[in-house]
Amino acid sequence: MTDNRVSETRTTQKEPERERRIFTFKATQLVWLLFGVLEALLALRVGLKLIGANAASPVAAFLYGFTDLFLWPFAGLIGTPQAAGLVLELTTVIAMVVYALIAWALERIIWVIFYRPRGPVVGVSQTTSSDQHTNQLR
Repeated sequence: MTDNRVSETRTTQKEPERERRIFTFKATQLVWLLFGVLEALLALRVGLKLIGANAASPVAAFLYGFTDLFLWPFAGLIGTPQAAGLVLELTTVIAMVVYALIAWALERIIWVIFYRPRGPVVGVSQTTSSDQHTNQLR
């Protein structure tokens, strides 16, 4: 008769608040993505105005029309220097700075409200054993 004992130990670790940290990370990344796209479009607008791009071009017309929505609060804030068809939109540059500060503040608010620091990892152990008997006839 042979006596075989099999013992198996499984250990799992549960990290508290992991889902909340993932949400915080993804939310802050989304804020930076959206405001980054806005900043890029505003920078492109400044560049196109600076080189005197044709405003009747479909790309320029779309870009100017879309970014006008975000520049509306800054309309008439300061004068716009112009020379020979070249325009330096300082209000757009100011808007870029303001939107970058808003993005930073929003990201920090999300971080403060939702972030939970890592705590100790909780380990759970489970032991199972099984007996297997084999009778051998001689």
